[in-house]
Amino acid sequence: MVQISRRSLLQASGLAAAGLASPAILRSAMAQSGPVKLGCLFSSSGTMANLEGRLNYVVKMAAEEINAKGGVNGRTIDVMVSDPASDWPLYAQTAKQMLQQEKVSALFGCWTSVSRKTVLPVVEQENGLLYYPLHFEGDENSKNVVYVNSPPASSVLPAVDYLMSDEGVSAKRFFMLGSDYVWPRTINKQLKGYWKSKGIPESAWKEEYVPFGFSNFQTLVNQIRAFADEGGGQPIVVLTVVGSSIPDFLREFANQGILATDIPVLGLDMVEADLEGLDTAKLVGHLNCWAYLQNAKGPANEKFLKNWADYVKTNNVPFSGTVSIDPMVSAYDAVHLWAMAAAKAGSFDVPEVSKAFGGLTFDCPSGYKISMTDENNYVARGVFIGSVNDSQGFDVLWQSDGTPKPVPFSPYG
Repeated sequence: MVQISRRSLLQASGLAAAGLASPAILRSAMAQSGPVKLGCLFSSSGTMANLEGRLNYVVKMAAEEINAKGGVNGRTIDVMVSDPASDWPLYAQTAKQMLQQEKVSALFGCWTSVSRKTVLPVVEQENGLLYYPLHFEGDENSKNVVYVNSPPASSVLPAVDYLMSDEGVSAKRFFMLGSDYVWPRTINKQLKGYWKSKGIPESAWKEEYVPFGFSNFQTLVNQIRAFADEGGGQPIVVLTVVGSSIPDFLREFANQGILATDIPVLGLDMVEADLEGLDTAKLVGHLNCWAYLQNAKGPANEKFLKNWADYVKTNNVPFSGTVSIDPMVSAYDAVHLWAMAAAKAGSFDVPEVSKAFGGLTFDCPSGYKISMTDENNYVARGVFIGSVNDSQGFDVLWQSDGTPKPVPFSPYG
């Protein structure tokens, strides 16, 4: 594994551990005959570190699985990692360095849509390939990005529909609280269009936004309480804050004694890792929606969880071996999908790899067989709605019968 830091040149982690540098000339000479390079754009510092940092390791784990079977096209995979430090312009700078100088065959990266948006012009100009493992706002379809996770029609809308149904809580009013950037604002714009199509008046919703890394939610939770007290039907919170703001919000919500039976929270970016260290007995019943939950049933997930726990222990990974989150699995899927496309193409060149997307399938740890077509670069995958339990996890409340066809562009925006 190779590391890019914001202040140093690339180092091979194995050589660095031995106190040796990897000469630039040697790396250049090995470019064609040595390992094929993949690059990671996930932060290990800043507000996104606790989430993104895990993805570096799961990409490397997937690469080691492929290497153990002989690699791809006769070459092993070398994973290069970086630390964009939750600094959005740095994602683009690092992507350019990886593509121009290190000649990576594909990039795996970004959590927030703002970081993806900064990288997008780089991969398009350099004709690179970015595998993006997060569900997001959609309304984008670049030939240089593989959208590994779900657009809103496949994830957000089923969850909102569930909460609006009699099976859910018959939600009638909606308090939208998000981090102030493109994903929350676009999702909320689409939701408002969707609610209008259902005849729900604008008076039934309210929206607020906070900066990245925001932590003091006392006033906003008071606003939510006041919104609920206005009457007019069952209120819910549609939460689109990200990173460290998620556990900070949940902690304040619980501290004020608000239960899911009072005001349910649908956390669209909330994953198992956000619950670490929280007393989730006070949070039972709040919801999320993703293409994977750690409690998904089946042998594929059992195998993945065991492999991850073993990998964490063997490699002294600084994250829990007992916690798995959707973007980890999506990043893991992405590496395997790339390897399958490169093998099918018999090439690492982006145009040839892209031509091989149609017809690819992979048995995801979620239990679903995910797939790609030649229609676009979206991956069809299953959908889960999870409910917080008292063990810092999510129980599977609902899951799709199959893998719904991705709808890249929302009709409600």
